[in-house]
Amino acid sequence: MQTSNDADFLASLYHTLYSIRRFEQTCISLYRLGHIRGYLHPYLGEEAIATGVCAALGEDDYIVSTHRGHGHCLARGAGFDRMLAEITGKATGYCGGLGGSMHIADPDTGNLGANGIVGAGIPIGVGAALGTTIRGEDRVCVVFSSDGAANHGTFGEALNLAAIWNLPLLLVVENNQFAVSTPVHKASRVVDLFHRGQGYGVESLTIDGNDVLEVYECAADARRRLLAGEGPILIEAKTYRQAGHHVNDPGAYMPQNQVEHYKARDPLTLCRQHLADDERADAIETEVDAEIEAAVDFAHGSPEPAVDEFLHEYEA
Repeated sequence: MQTSNDADFLASLYHTLYSIRRFEQTCISLYRLGHIRGYLHPYLGEEAIATGVCAALGEDDYIVSTHRGHGHCLARGAGFDRMLAEITGKATGYCGGLGGSMHIADPDTGNLGANGIVGAGIPIGVGAALGTTIRGEDRVCVVFSSDGAANHGTFGEALNLAAIWNLPLLLVVENNQFAVSTPVHKASRVVDLFHRGQGYGVESLTIDGNDVLEVYECAADARRRLLAGEGPILIEAKTYRQAGHHVNDPGAYMPQNQVEHYKARDPLTLCRQHLADDERADAIETEVDAEIEAAVDFAHGSPEPAVDEFLHEYEA
């Protein structure tokens, strides 16, 4: 486990945070230019959760993502180039351009896939955690989920199975306080969602999802306990998206005072304060900006998926 006073580790966290931020900003620009089709759900404001959790994982651990999953993929080791190629529907993408924004998967980095159905990743993660138990592996599975998913049947059913089988499952509830446009307090009488896990006998806690160090330290401790056979564990990471549900949602329902409060606690700002080295942070940003530009060129220069290949797979 890394320590909070390790400058190189803090710099690596900032690198991941800024990478996710710039990637999402780039995707929004490409969407506006017509290079991305369908929906696009930015992770702006929530970057500390994916960054902190994935920094705590071992090389062989699994993750299961969501419709708002670009940050999870990048934090787990996905490259800008193949990510942008996938999202723009190019053959060089992680899924050959056929998955798009909400269905990116990369088995090489333990990423079992994003999912466009809210809450559907939790049973998948339980299955993966069960598999590691059956095979006797020292490996955990992290499922990223959402506040909206907490009201789906899959949430309780899957978590109950993980509990009775004592699986090495870490369920991370990214509570950005809105299920599309419905605030948590209008969808649940209990607004602190970590209590949901306690009802199934699951160790559950809530943390500041905007502070990457707090996220990392909590996730690292959870992983240690999971490997010791103490699982499953639920972490509710409270955060706030900095815009609407998707790129075409203006977010007019979001109270302006809440928006300003959480922007003042921007994950990048908090991490810069931990790092306390603006020169190094600026250098990281310059490096990432150049990598993003190269990835855009890669995606633009990549071919579309072949129609014959698509038809062959469909017929098969």
